[in-house]
Amino acid sequence: MQVGFSAVTSHLSWLVAPFQIWSNRTACRSWKHPYGARLSFSVFRGRVATFWHSWKQQKLVYSNRRCLCSSLSTSSSPLEKAEGTRVKRRQDYKPPQFLVDQVKLKFILDPSDTRVLTKLNVRFNTTAYGACDTSNLYLDGDSEMIQLVPNSLKVDGRTLEQGKDYQVSKTNLIINSMDGSGNGVLVEFQVSLNPSKNTALMGLYLSKNNFFTQCEAEGFRRITFFPDRPDVMSIYEVTLVGSRQDYPVLLSNGDCVESGVCSDEKYHYAVYRDPFRKPSYLFALVAGNLVHLEDSFVTMSGKKVTLRIYVQHGNLPKATFAMECLKQAMKWDEEQYGREYDLDTFNIVAVDDFSMGAMENKSLNIFNSKYVLANPETATDSDFEAIQAVVAHEYFHNWTGNRVTLRDWFQLSLKEGLTVFREQEFTADMTNRAVKRISDVMRLRTAQFPQDAGPMAHPVRPESYIEINNFYTVTIYEKGAEVIRMLRNLLGPKGFRKGCDLYFERYDGMAVTCDDWLSAHQDANPHVDLTQFRLWYSQAGTPQLSASTEYDASKSVLYLHLEQFIPPTPSQLLKEPMLIPIKVGILDRHGNSVLVDTGDGNAVETKVLDMKEFEQTFTFYRVPPNSVLSMLRGFSAPVKFSWKHQQSLDDLIFLMEKDKDEFNRWDAAQTVTLEYILQVANQLLDETCTLQQVASRVPAPSKAVLNAFQTILLDESLEHRFRSTMFVLPSELFVAEWMKPIYPDAVHLARLHLKRELASYLKRSLWSTFRKLEKELEGEHRLDSESRGKRALKNVCLEYLCCSQDPDALSVALEHFRKANNMTDALACLNILSAYGKEQGEVALAEFYRKWEHEYLVLDKWFRVQALVPSKDTLHRIQTLVESKSFDIKNPNNVYALIGGYALQNPYAFHLKDGSGYRFIADKILELDKINPQVAARIASCFTVWQKLEPNLRSLMQKQLERLFLRDDLSKDVFEVVNKSLTC
Repeated sequence: MQVGFSAVTSHLSWLVAPFQIWSNRTACRSWKHPYGARLSFSVFRGRVATFWHSWKQQKLVYSNRRCLCSSLSTSSSPLEKAEGTRVKRRQDYKPPQFLVDQVKLKFILDPSDTRVLTKLNVRFNTTAYGACDTSNLYLDGDSEMIQLVPNSLKVDGRTLEQGKDYQVSKTNLIINSMDGSGNGVLVEFQVSLNPSKNTALMGLYLSKNNFFTQCEAEGFRRITFFPDRPDVMSIYEVTLVGSRQDYPVLLSNGDCVESGVCSDEKYHYAVYRDPFRKPSYLFALVAGNLVHLEDSFVTMSGKKVTLRIYVQHGNLPKATFAMECLKQAMKWDEEQYGREYDLDTFNIVAVDDFSMGAMENKSLNIFNSKYVLANPETATDSDFEAIQAVVAHEYFHNWTGNRVTLRDWFQLSLKEGLTVFREQEFTADMTNRAVKRISDVMRLRTAQFPQDAGPMAHPVRPESYIEINNFYTVTIYEKGAEVIRMLRNLLGPKGFRKGCDLYFERYDGMAVTCDDWLSAHQDANPHVDLTQFRLWYSQAGTPQLSASTEYDASKSVLYLHLEQFIPPTPSQLLKEPMLIPIKVGILDRHGNSVLVDTGDGNAVETKVLDMKEFEQTFTFYRVPPNSVLSMLRGFSAPVKFSWKHQQSLDDLIFLMEKDKDEFNRWDAAQTVTLEYILQVANQLLDETCTLQQVASRVPAPSKAVLNAFQTILLDESLEHRFRSTMFVLPSELFVAEWMKPIYPDAVHLARLHLKRELASYLKRSLWSTFRKLEKELEGEHRLDSESRGKRALKNVCLEYLCCSQDPDALSVALEHFRKANNMTDALACLNILSAYGKEQGEVALAEFYRKWEHEYLVLDKWFRVQALVPSKDTLHRIQTLVESKSFDIKNPNNVYALIGGYALQNPYAFHLKDGSGYRFIADKILELDKINPQVAARIASCFTVWQKLEPNLRSLMQKQLERLFLRDDLSKDVFEVVNKSLTC
């Protein structure tokens, strides 16, 4: 209770501070927040609400802990368990005591007994610590994975004796009494590995009898002993020795400087040198029987770079698109950021067994196969777009992550958030900018906003962690990218480019922090004060922005009153006001743009307002009566926005149809449909009823809304892809975030009801649009942007028609499934039939499997379709599939598609009233934890929502969390998720 009491007492002092200031004031007319914001009654009221919320949270924490403690007999208490797991804190950072200037590695590759000969040129870090006589050298290492070969450890040629000169623990190799003068010494040793036993896919492992590595974040310590931290940057030389027959391809970072046949002609070798200093997490090795596609790129300085993509035999034709994407990314990075590739070769390798999407190892990117391999028969339009984005993302890391890297893992968003932003801008330039922005915001709202409001909430720059793998999150990536976007909004494109240029120039070859990134932009743009903007890196939570307006008709002046509130999050109850860039436009009643004039002499169609206070008022001049504000254009800041007085339906429909900003047109449609779904859901709650009963009990959607959707559907001036996006209703996960508590079944029924109402009203228009697009798409499959947009709209029309249970539409869907000449149409029909046509769905699933059972990436799609079937019987289907010959629980793609799809993306099927879905997932988490803890922890995140659920489901999910928590053999990865879920 001490933790909760101290937190609440500190919050009480914050709450009563206004009264203290008020009583001590003399001539002051108001009291102010440190940032200058006048604290009105409404802000104080917000603080009261925050205090009450915090008190309830702390009370719940104590209740959970007490409950758990009482249920334990011989096991340790939750607090003891947590204390037994080491927490790393940003404030405890210290520079490395020893630096490694050069690393030489020699790998003698064998599936069960790989030998690694390591030579490290080590010196004491006198710059940070000054000179000393001697100091112990601590090298990280996982002794369960790597074994030090006896009598192999030497320092400057002298063999060391274990126990006397060095010790090996579970996590370290400690060499006693190393030279502390700063003079370099040579440390040599040999270790042995068993890659065939490495199911965690971290370190050196086997996939399809080929060798691969994954070292980010802390996998290098599973390969050899080393100071495995990002701020130890070294020059690497790597020699690979392997069987010529089994491993004809030998790859590592840098350029190959030597290769040949060994004295035993069964073996060959290759030597790679990377001239650029890099941290150990960027080390990579690949060896196997692979084939490659080769091309080249000439940089802006005229250097020719050899490009190769390595794949398994038979997959070479599927690598062509990825190669084109790579060349596009290289050209774009030169044009937009002036960044040129710096080596003679760039390699990409595709692997089937990979826990992540891809990895940016210097010059040797290792990819999950799903983000490399594609042709129209096996990959959807979405797959092609994902490949384009991921290839670009990993290439862009060459500068934002590799050449300039991280001081420590707390700065992870410095490379990931920045690179996601660069990837988003690249993809927007290559495709449809508005649709890309909408897609990014949909992911932010459905995944990151809930994380910000849950037990795993953390700042973009975290303050602590138990397992760093748990912080590869949507907050680090997506919110981190939004922070970069806001910075560009504040500085403008030219100012942002100046800051980036200075950042690369100043910190090339260094390991830096988020503060260094902001300092470069501040120094390049001295006219802008970024002091307050730094809070975006240190404060967790999604700011809630509310607005109201006043209009003075006599002066044609519009006043916009804004308030911001940042809810309390775990470990952060007190919040300061954020600097929020708000892009605003004004439309007159005819839909014409009104110049936004704030009196600064710069009237423009879209203006960026810098909100800095808890409360702030902006004044617009020469505004016609009855004008409508277009707020947060392009989603200029990651906030939850609402009007104090609910925006009228007429205004929302007006914005849907007239706004010049396409994002805001979509957002207005989302608001309209969200409000209706919530209205219906709140009338249903925990009642069990059919859709027919729902329709008879709730009001129909407004005719004005239905007509607005019809106008959009038939508006040929709009791009097809945008029109299809306008018909994507708010997801059940997003709708649930607006419900307290959450009733998943009610949300599902309400959303499905609206979809059927739209389908019924628009039936004739849907059929006409479908037939028109069907005719236009006849013939050879095309991958251009216009054809992708037409396919998207055509399939949306068919989905709505089938949703209405139109038997003709279901027959057409089955017919189109069978005759489809591309995976986009085939998979769209498969999803439609599985969701809305029970018998046709089973037929289509069986036919799909027979056709694609030997294409492992296509089977992942088959798994995912079934995981997402919105049915209370889906759990039984999943239980059967995990036992099938086609499913491999050791393969992350299989797990994410089937188990992850069910638990994380299908709330209607997952939240069963008897808790059987929860029990099944908890069982799978325990099974996965023994195989791949990183994957297990990602699946475990499905339980973080438990406190928001209705009482029955909340109790059932809590029971499974407690069951997991009481296990003594949980990995750090899963323990951290479970512990935070229960105690935050």
